Amino acid sequence: MGYRGKVVEQERARQLRAEAWTLADIAAELGVSKSSVSLWVRDVAFTPRPRRTGRRRAPNKLQVAKAAEIERLRREGAERIGRLSEREFLVAGLALYAGEGAKTDGALKFANSDPRMIDFYCRWLRRFVDVDESRLRVWLYLHEGLDLDTAVAFWSALTQIPPEQFGKPYRAVPDPSIRRTKHPLGCASVSFSSVRAHRQVLGLMDALLTCDLSIPG
Repeated sequence: MGYRGKVVEQERARQLRAEAWTLADIAAELGVSKSSVSLWVRDVAFTPRPRRTGRRRAPNKLQVAKAAEIERLRREGAERIGRLSEREFLVAGLALYAGEGAKTDGALKFANSDPRMIDFYCRWLRRFVDVDESRLRVWLYLHEGLDLDTAVAFWSALTQIPPEQFGKPYRAVPDPSIRRTKHPLGCASVSFSSVRAHRQVLGLMDALLTCDLSIPG
């Protein structure tokens, strides 16, 4: 279950740019070309960090050890999860919905600012629910001053839901006490209106949360 194109890299690039990373540093971090990064972040406000005098200090032993441990655990995690079976995919999506999905009767709704979460949910929804694509809707929560057209294009490409099925966005007033927003593309909420589908998912979710948790062996 890969991601569509490089939408995850684009989102991460925009987040790093908003945190004052240089184009070269972002390209190195994501393993992409500097020209691609430049295109992705062209509309993100950038305030260069003050230059430090003298040579840049090399990471200390604790920083090196931390980075090595994080990378090792990421590799171990990927090996341990591997490729999901049909049943594992179903259960993983149910657990995700149990934590983040709407429980009010009438529609399946899931909101998150992490593109990976939204991508996983949309794939899961289309796999296990009889979805009428024309009834899918997306609403965005986006701070004033951020590019709405860019955000709509990004989430539309990720969810495969056309822009004309996006509802009126909620434009939040930026908090002046926060220097930069963490989510330059906002938070997306994906909704599918269907009483039957919602009750079906809640039934599966209830079965998951009340199942026998005894581990064989």
